[in-house]
This record gives sequence, structure tokens and C-alpha cells, in this order.
Amino acid sequence: MITLKEALIKSPQELAEIRQELRRKAESGGLNAVIAFDEAGEGVPILLKDNIQVKGWNVTCASKILQGYVAPYDATVVENLRAAGMAPFGRANMDEFAMGSTTESSVYGPTLNPHDTSRVPGGSSGGSAAAVAAGEAIAALGSDTGGSIRQPAAYCGVVGFKPTYGRVSRYGLGAYASSLDQIGPITQNVEDAAILYDAIKGHDPRDSTSAEFEKEPIYGQIDPDRKLTIAVIDNYVAEASPAVQRAHEEALKALEAEGHTIVHKELSNTKYDIATYYIVATAEAATNLARYDGVRYGRRCDDPKNLEDLYFRTRSEGFGEEVKRRILLGNFVLSSGYYDAYYLKAQKVRHLIRDEFNKIFAEADLILSPVAPSVAPKLGALADPLEMYKSDMYTIAVNLVGLPGLSLPVMKDSETGMPVGLQLLAKAFDEKTLFDGAASLERAVNYSH
Repeated sequence: MITLKEALIKSPQELAEIRQELRRKAESGGLNAVIAFDEAGEGVPILLKDNIQVKGWNVTCASKILQGYVAPYDATVVENLRAAGMAPFGRANMDEFAMGSTTESSVYGPTLNPHDTSRVPGGSSGGSAAAVAAGEAIAALGSDTGGSIRQPAAYCGVVGFKPTYGRVSRYGLGAYASSLDQIGPITQNVEDAAILYDAIKGHDPRDSTSAEFEKEPIYGQIDPDRKLTIAVIDNYVAEASPAVQRAHEEALKALEAEGHTIVHKELSNTKYDIATYYIVATAEAATNLARYDGVRYGRRCDDPKNLEDLYFRTRSEGFGEEVKRRILLGNFVLSSGYYDAYYLKAQKVRHLIRDEFNKIFAEADLILSPVAPSVAPKLGALADPLEMYKSDMYTIAVNLVGLPGLSLPVMKDSETGMPVGLQLLAKAFDEKTLFDGAASLERAVNYSH
């Protein structure tokens, strides 16, 4: 498959032929990863998750409640893509409103993992990751609220990068949890991730959380020979499956052979991360999704008796089970008598988690961690919501703290043949060090797709 770097030097005619070939692959592949196409754009085709606004497109967040909605404007990342010689190619399947870890909650049906179609591709950006892994997209954009870029990238054997919170504008992104959401690239390799990141990042006055910083390029500045101190979280690794532990051990050997220094650390039990995340995320989700009422845009129930009936039936019929579950949880933790006990306490724990990471980064440049506790599970294996929530145990703290994280494949499990990915984490706004370490690890493990 042609890389993003290679595609950027192709002629318009060659890019048109690439678009046609990508569409043919997606339509014949049977993965249900790409759910809609646009062939009018000029530039290198980039697949977009179905929660990123493109003017004139039907953007649904994979939900029945947004069927019929047509985006009236471009997201900032889309404007930035076009300015960099790239163009939206199509919409990628996802978990409804980005709430899930398997891409099984989509109104369009599940996406399948290209390495084994009996397994999930991860979520919520599962369509983006599966399409890149299957050669149905050169590169894609996803969103990461609790691991939704990094986890599907690990399951599908591609690179997924979550920037520091504030590095990439959220203007035009369908909101799940506003203090956690971040748009980022899913690509075939680390170099392509840097190219796509450079294209989409930058301060945006339309996003009040957008950070002001010098837009220095990462691509062309990556130094895989730079020697770094990399921390390993021992108690995290102990909770992972044998396949993930083997991959972690091999990656450590490869990093040491590259001349990096390894230090061993511990963080609080992941159960605190999970509890904190699902309080904060569901509270923000309940608030953000209150706007979907059948009045302003999107789906409306038929023949409502009154305004209360309009709200009740539109939301009951339009939202899926997982979205309803998280709205209920969010309203509960924000309700009178529980706000202090749950939501405020979770925000305090969030600061404690940040302090723990800061102590580690006082001694280390990067952290190496699993992305998920196992390889991609079988379809339906995470039907129990609590089991699905636990599958995010290694990724959600990164969003709570706002750090950058990059997932890359390091080996294939000998028993299942499935990819195993690990993630590197860096201090906030230190993407340069993160890409240096990721390029070094990628070169050392020499993963074969």
C-alpha cells in the first residue's frame, strides 16, 4: 500500500486513480470500515471518522438520531488538511458517539478486524484503524477520548497517535467528553503519523481549549538515534495477558539494544483510573448529548403528542443502548446529592493521577505501556459493559491528564496471529520526544505488516 509520504508527490491523475482503487477495495473487502465515500475532493485522500464535520456531508456519529443531518461547515482539521494538499475521502465507521471499545455499537453494524474477521477492530475509531490496516485508506483521522485511537490501532497493527490535549482543534468534532476528546492520526507508520499531525495541528480561536504554541514541524526533525530514559510501569504489565507481556518484554530488549535507559516505576491501581474516567466522561457526555432533542437538527420522532413526548421518543428511539447507559450514568453523578460524592471527587483524583505522571516524567523522557490487556477479542466477547470498560484500563489515564500517546505494533502473537501494540507516552506538549522514541522502537522491532 502506498504511504502518505509517497502519495503527497503523486499527480492529480495518479491520486484520482488511487481514490478509485481505495473505493474498490473498501466496497469489496467486507469489513464495513468505510461507510460512505466522497470522490469530489482533490488532494491525497484521507479517511475521516464519522464524527468529524465536512460541509455538505451527512455526518452521523454512527447514530440513528443524526440520520438526515448534513454538516453546514468544515471542521478545522478538514480546513487544515486541504491547506496541506490532502482531502477528505470518506466516512469511517465508529462506535455510536464514540462510546465503545469494539465498533459494535454503530447503527451501521460492526466493523471487522482485517487480520481475523471473527474479531473486533477495537473502538471507537475501529473503522479508521481497520481501513488503514486493510489498505482501504492511505491514512485516517480518528478521535481519542479514552484510547479510541490507540486501542484500535493496536488491535489492527497500525500506528495511532493521540496528541496533547489542545494541540489539535476540536472545532467540528462531535463531542463526547469535551475535556478528554482529541483528534489524531491513524497511519501505516510513525513517519506518516508525523506528516498528518503536522497538517492538522495548530491554534484555533474557535476552540476555547486550543493551546497557543509555535507550529514547528515534527516531520523532518525526528531523531531515532536520540538516547532516552524510558520508564516501565511494572504493575501495569503484570495485569496484561501473556501475549502482551511477551510483546512488552521483546520491546524492552529492542529499546535497550538501541541504547535507551530503562527505569522501573509503578502507578496507582488502574481501577482508580477506570472509576475516575467513567464518572468524568459520562457526566460530560450527558451534558453534551442533551442538545439532541429532535428540535434543532437530526432525527425527530413521528407525530409527537406534545413537547415532552417529542423529547422522550426522539431520544429513546434515536440513541443506542450504550449511549443511553452512559447518559444515565452521567445524569446520576451530576444529580443533587451525588455531585460532590462522585463528580467533584473524580476531578480531585484526576489531579492526583496527573501528579503521579509528573513524578515519573521528572526522571524519565517517556513511558512504555501496554495499550490493551489482550489482543483483539472475538466479536461479542465484550457484551458485558463492565468487561468493555476494563479493556480501556491502560489508555484512559492519558486522556484524564491530557498527555500525548502513540501506539505502534511491535509483534504478532504466535498463538492467534494477531498484532500486539504498545504505547509510548510523553510529557504534555513534548511530541518531539515521543516521535523520537517511537521511530527508534519502530526501527528496532521491525514489525512486518
